[in-house]
Amino acid sequence: MLQQIGVSFRVVRAAVDEAALPGEASAAYVARLAAAKADAGWERSRDASGVPVLAADTAVVLDGKILGKPADRQDAEDMLLQLSGRTHEVLTAIALRTPGGLHSRISRSEVTFRAIAAGEARSYWETGEPCDKAGAYAIQGRAAIFIADLRGSYSGVMGLPLFETAELLTKAGLSQWHGSEQP
Repeated sequence: MLQQIGVSFRVVRAAVDEAALPGEASAAYVARLAAAKADAGWERSRDASGVPVLAADTAVVLDGKILGKPADRQDAEDMLLQLSGRTHEVLTAIALRTPGGLHSRISRSEVTFRAIAAGEARSYWETGEPCDKAGAYAIQGRAAIFIADLRGSYSGVMGLPLFETAELLTKAGLSQWHGSEQP
């Protein structure tokens, strides 16, 4: 996705505990995790002399409850059936760590699923796609057939809101745009 907007990058793995804190609001949760990932990546890449680190975290939220990555098949099927025929919120926080500090944004989208039969949820699990996805689905994959409506950022639901990412990069003086002036 970064290549799509002309940003060169390298991946730095950063292990962060993704458990929600007791009573933590969903927006605070994704913001905290994105910041923790950016800081962990910054620490791991210290030898890169101030190279910026971009991190993101996404949560699917239904009725105020965060639906994380499914633990197993039953958990995934349960999540998909909870989302069936309903609208939920997808929050993606991005955090950019530079020598000047940490800057972040949150993308909010509403996704409405059509009704899903239990057999469809089971078949979807068997594709392997929902195994490591928040809310047990990937909008950019086979779950696209479940999406009746989207209000917000498609790329944000995928896990990296490109509009907000470009804004952060531009404000940090890291714009990759060529041949056009930025506001």
